[in-house]
Amino acid sequence: MNSLTRRGALRTLSALPAASIVTAVPRIARAAEFSYKYGNNLPVTHPLNVRAQEAVERIAKETKGRVEIKIFPNNQLGGDTDMLAQVRSGGIEFFTPSALVIATLVPVAAINAIGFAFSDYNQVWGAMDGKLGAHVRAAIAKTRLYAFDKMWDNGFRQTTSSKSPVTSAKDLDGLKIRVPVSPLSISMFKSLGASPASLQFSEVYSSLQTKIVDAQENPLPIIQVAKLYEVQKYASLTNHIWDGYWFIANGRAWEALPGDLKTIVAASINDAGMKQREDIKKLNESVVSDLESKGLATNRPTADSFRAKLRDSGFYSEWKGRFGAEAWGLLEQSVGKLA
Repeated sequence: MNSLTRRGALRTLSALPAASIVTAVPRIARAAEFSYKYGNNLPVTHPLNVRAQEAVERIAKETKGRVEIKIFPNNQLGGDTDMLAQVRSGGIEFFTPSALVIATLVPVAAINAIGFAFSDYNQVWGAMDGKLGAHVRAAIAKTRLYAFDKMWDNGFRQTTSSKSPVTSAKDLDGLKIRVPVSPLSISMFKSLGASPASLQFSEVYSSLQTKIVDAQENPLPIIQVAKLYEVQKYASLTNHIWDGYWFIANGRAWEALPGDLKTIVAASINDAGMKQREDIKKLNESVVSDLESKGLATNRPTADSFRAKLRDSGFYSEWKGRFGAEAWGLLEQSVGKLA
């Protein structure tokens, strides 16, 4: 998987009409019985869309043209909030919100983003492919949405700064850091002693450049694509939050599919998600080298001091209460005692 670049992504997008990603789907002589729309917020070059396209082609082939899914990438159908509303109403049939996005509708979905909960991907997939993921899917189902079994990867979030590397929790004391508009993220960084500022992503580069904030946090590919290395000196691979994408369907549209077609669609989407996970893993490895070559110094702090600070500040206890004892217990089955 080649490294993502903002220029490359934009060049690819500029050459494509609105829904041209579907043009590679084999043409079937007859009209599809089920014609569905799938929207997401990522460029066509992102592994999520590359693997989704493979799934769409497999579905068309194995259903003999009975199911057609058209992909609308890069916010062509609106922002995350718009697309979440559309998939609920049936305006579109499929959507891949991050856990933090769907948490606005299903609060327990944000539990995978608890600070410093997961040590590695083995813990992530053990939880999200296991009992914790099943618990979240059941909560999603109560909103008349269907969540496929396998989450897709958005990666661990890392910290960058223009001041100094983050080697332990004490390095966050008073640090002005941009965070998403997310209660969980704000709560975590405040508990760590930082001074979080919620800003839209479009404001991040200029805010770092003008020192409105000194630091930010995002998955590595986003740090690369947004060229944040131009206004930051240090990248600390804190792995402080893991987030992923739930592949969801409108409940009525999903139930309308006969059983044999459901089997094909589910297998195609879940298999594609497993491949996308490997793509992101390889992409992250290549991005570290690329960022270092551009002058961004990297370090890998351990989670111990951060976890201790969050425990002592009452962060884990507070969010255990918010998520509920059942969900929290399932999380701790995979990651060990937090609160």
